[in-house]
Amino acid sequence: MSSQQDVPRLFNIPLKYISLVTLTFQNSALILIMHYSRVMPGYDGSSRYFASTAVLLNEVIKLCLCSTVVAYDRGFQLGWKEVFSRDCWKLAIPACLYTVQNSLQYVAVSNLDAATFQVTYQLKIITTAIFSVTMLHRSLSHLKWISLLMLTIGIALVQLPHDVFSFVTSSFTGGSDSETHSAEKEHHALEGEADMNRTLGLTAVLIACILSGLAGVYFEKVLKGANASLWVRNIQLSFFSLFPALFIGVLWKDGAQISEKGFFFGYNAVVWTAILFQAGGGIVVALCVNFADNIAKNFATSISILISFVASVYFFDFVVTANFVMGAILVLIATYLYSKPDKKPTTVGTQNKEDYRPVPLQSTNSESISGRSPRPPLGVFNEKRQ
Repeated sequence: MSSQQDVPRLFNIPLKYISLVTLTFQNSALILIMHYSRVMPGYDGSSRYFASTAVLLNEVIKLCLCSTVVAYDRGFQLGWKEVFSRDCWKLAIPACLYTVQNSLQYVAVSNLDAATFQVTYQLKIITTAIFSVTMLHRSLSHLKWISLLMLTIGIALVQLPHDVFSFVTSSFTGGSDSETHSAEKEHHALEGEADMNRTLGLTAVLIACILSGLAGVYFEKVLKGANASLWVRNIQLSFFSLFPALFIGVLWKDGAQISEKGFFFGYNAVVWTAILFQAGGGIVVALCVNFADNIAKNFATSISILISFVASVYFFDFVVTANFVMGAILVLIATYLYSKPDKKPTTVGTQNKEDYRPVPLQSTNSESISGRSPRPPLGVFNEKRQ
């Protein structure tokens, strides 16, 4: 009874379920809006907004929002000391990596449909696992290695060209190639106006997943055991992200065109919605981690993939193929298997306490989760951003 009363609630609803719904909506809506903002009718490469300005505004909005919360909660002087502490410079490296990752996300959603991007972006699970093994010297169970293999096969099936898969299946079924060519022409006709480069989009997703895994593992390795709050860490990340976003993205990459056309060239309500969703998305995810365990987070990711798939078919004329369906199913199963906690022997005295304890998103070192303490340390900031 006491464990039920200790569960955080909002309007008498457990925050775990509110976080699950919020995270699902944020994951699916963000990608759909970002994709539409890059391929909306009436805009082409010469009239579309600059992604570098969107990345910079994302960090500015996030910095202002988190600074307001810290100033209200801790006061200006104490908040300033916490933000610019002695170890704040360590956030510069992951901040730069996250900034490049956000820029690559715009490249990816400009060249891939929302459903394919959502499935392919799960490669960050593989890259995070690889960096965890190499940098943190962790060992993965056989089940996790099998799930990573399934995840790789599933993503490969999603990226397999439709004509290749249809040729293989028709060889076994004896079907003609006329249906394959007609489906391929229809697929190209529907996506012709978007002028999407699938190879460029896949490359951008791959590099973004590598940077995401590297930044997350580096963050955990360098700042393990730090006591800074969620809002302070987001201020530090956004502050250091301003420099590469401004000097590399806005001034160096698009400086000449921005000076000619203006900073807010091509902006409309859809673009502003995408920026606001991305700015609030990192905060929403970090807040949800405090109330929802790893299984719930991956469940929300799986549901968002299904929502993006249905929305892509309905709004963007996405052509459903057999290899995409098979690959997406494998990715969903692999995500669920990888999120399952490893079975560990528990004593009789701690078994009941383990039942309602949330599984941390990224576990701490083996000593802190051993049987010497009846409960893992609270307040560990495991994951700040996607």
